[in-house]
Amino acid sequence: MKLVAILIGLGPLIGWGIYPTIASKFGGKPVNQILGSTIGTLIFAIVYNLLEHLGFPQGKDLLLAILSGIGWAVAQVITFYSFTLIGSSRAMPVTTAFQLLGASLWGVVALGDWPTMVDKVVGFVALAVIILGAWMTVWSEHKTKEDSNSLRKAVIVLLIGEIGYLAYSAAPQAASINGKQAFLPQAIGMVIVGVIYGIITLARKQGNPFTQKVTYKQIISGFFFAFAALTYLISAQPNMNGLATGFILSQTSVVLATLTGIWFLGQKKTHREMAVTVGGLILIIAAAAITVIV
Repeated sequence: MKLVAILIGLGPLIGWGIYPTIASKFGGKPVNQILGSTIGTLIFAIVYNLLEHLGFPQGKDLLLAILSGIGWAVAQVITFYSFTLIGSSRAMPVTTAFQLLGASLWGVVALGDWPTMVDKVVGFVALAVIILGAWMTVWSEHKTKEDSNSLRKAVIVLLIGEIGYLAYSAAPQAASINGKQAFLPQAIGMVIVGVIYGIITLARKQGNPFTQKVTYKQIISGFFFAFAALTYLISAQPNMNGLATGFILSQTSVVLATLTGIWFLGQKKTHREMAVTVGGLILIIAAAAITVIV
């Protein structure tokens, strides 16, 4: 049973680890990527909901779950935009670091995590290590002014995007439904953002994402995201890995997302940059584990 739980807990490693690379590989603009991948997520969620006979939440719970999905989709649009600035292999560790920071600070402020002074000291040191690890992953041996400007812009937009990711994680906590029941409404919220973004793009005469082939290729990337989200929800259940261990296992996805971006998308690094990047990834994962343990 424990082995099964661990294997399920590593589902996000595959899903979220490959999702940004596949989305980048299929190409298109952020509007194509978010529209297609949210459609894929909705298809996956509908099928799962029907198979499990989960029903549909009502009232406030439904609204919060939909808002959760809207938050994720808005943040993901921003993340896709950051890929155009610095590539997925550099953007993913940064956005992961921001998500870890946001989740940890939310836990301290809103949920009463890290109750003792020792917990707070260890926790905030771990957060500082996460920031250091993220910096290491974007370090450049031969930095140009253009690279510096792009990196600065990407970090700013990813920091803004963290608001959406925090809503994705925090909104369901205010609802009286479990993660499985929130999955389909979240997907609906995601599609709402994708469709609105597509309509805005169409209105601005920047192309019609609803008729472009690349949009529907991105449905496949949505399946990977949905697989990761669902396996994480299952993994985090008390009778599986629990929230803490499930969260740590899900964060391993940043390693695969970064490395596949380098290997398959031509986002090259020098030998020294690669060594520093791997070191940064190790620091992020280790510090993430500490923030959950304390």
